[in-house]
Amino acid sequence: MTQTNTSQSALARAIGTDRSTLSQTLNDEGTRLPSAHVIGACAAILGVSSDWLLGLSDRPESAADLVSNSFEVSQAPRTHVDEQIFDWHREAQGYKIRHVPATLPDMIKTDAMLEWEYGPHLGRTPQQAINASRDRLDWIRNSRSEYEIAMPLYEIESFIRGAGYYRGLPAAIRLAQADQLIDLSRQLYPRLRIYQFDARRLYSAPVTIFGPLLAVFYTGGHYMAFRDRQRIETFTDDFDVLIREAHRTARDFPDFMTEMRALIR
Repeated sequence: MTQTNTSQSALARAIGTDRSTLSQTLNDEGTRLPSAHVIGACAAILGVSSDWLLGLSDRPESAADLVSNSFEVSQAPRTHVDEQIFDWHREAQGYKIRHVPATLPDMIKTDAMLEWEYGPHLGRTPQQAINASRDRLDWIRNSRSEYEIAMPLYEIESFIRGAGYYRGLPAAIRLAQADQLIDLSRQLYPRLRIYQFDARRLYSAPVTIFGPLLAVFYTGGHYMAFRDRQRIETFTDDFDVLIREAHRTARDFPDFMTEMRALIR
């Protein structure tokens, strides 16, 4: 009532009851239990939940607001240069971040790789994507967070052979990118861990799980962000299955990349 600047008289009129009934309900020393009508009406007028008024919930939002706040959809640019992505990382400082990228992870791509990948689509310089990639890599180096990345086996194989999504990627860029993957996966281990799973047995959409705070799915044109604990725990469990069932572990990744690099033509 104080936060909404609502007096007892005004609230009583709004819920259709007399002021004395409301006063007895609000009296700390009283024992009068308000009716369901009074509770529901007060909650609606004051913009809070009935459960919170009864002390059954620590969240004052109504059920509709809780649902609305636990899920949001926002536009996703072609490159991950929007400030929202970095804000989510800063929010999750100190927590483990779990990531299934749509391609190779942007934060460990070379400048040449980013230029090849994003330049034609943006119709302008991809410098923003390069800067964002460097910012994310610096964040991994300097933060207290662990970063787990899970990729399907075919992603590295397609990249090495210049096939599929990577068709037309020059061998020189692939060689330099392979060297960067090898160097960073060694330098930043165990803070940065890269796993590979068999997509014929397991599947995951592109997703980033920011500790216990939120899970964000990349749909191509939008991000779908979930903040409710139950869904985040479910998505976290799904990701952890990818890690437990990984065909190649993070410890094996640098040596595997060194072997694959020799296949680049």
